[in-house]
Amino acid sequence: MAVRIRMKKLGRKHRPFFRICAVDSHAPRDGRVLEELGTYDPMIAETDARAELNHERFSYWLGVGAQMSDKVKVLFRKYGPEGTHAEARDAALAKRSGPRVIPAFGAPAYVPTAEPEPSAEESAAQEPEVATETAAGAENKTAETKTADTENTATAAKEDAATPDAAAEEDKSE
Repeated sequence: MAVRIRMKKLGRKHRPFFRICAVDSHAPRDGRVLEELGTYDPMIAETDARAELNHERFSYWLGVGAQMSDKVKVLFRKYGPEGTHAEARDAALAKRSGPRVIPAFGAPAYVPTAEPEPSAEESAAQEPEVATETAAGAENKTAETKTADTENTATAAKEDAATPDAAAEEDKSE
C-alpha cells in the first residue's frame, strides 16, 4: 500500500480548513485516513500561525516510505523541525494561545464642562421676584377671561348667522 501525506479539506463555503493526514494513495481526497498529522487554517490572519504539525508522526511516516504532496512539502519545509519559519511559527502560536489583551478605553471624545455654581449673593440677585396676587388682581383676571369668552361667543354667532344666508342663496340659484 502506497501512503501519501496530503491535505483533507474541511470547513464550509468561503471558509476552508485543512487537516494534514497520512492516507492510502488510492483513497479519495476527503476519504478515510490512516492518521491525522496536523492542521492548516488559511483564514488565520497571522501567516506563521496557520500550520500546526506533529513532527514525531511526520518523521515516522516519512521513515516508512510515505510521500508528501506538493503543498504539504512546502508547509513541511517552512514549519517542519528544521524549517525556515519554525521560530516565527512557535512565536506566533505562543502569541495566539496566550491571553487576549484588550486595550483600555481612552478618554471620552466629549466631556461637558461643569458650570461653576454661583455664590449666595449672585444667586439671590438672579432669583425672580415672586408676584403676590391680591384679591383685586384676581377679580380683574376673572373679568378679563369673562370678556374674552363673550367675544368668542359673539364671533361664533356671527359665523353661524353667515352660513345660513349662504345656504339660502345657493338654494335660490338652483
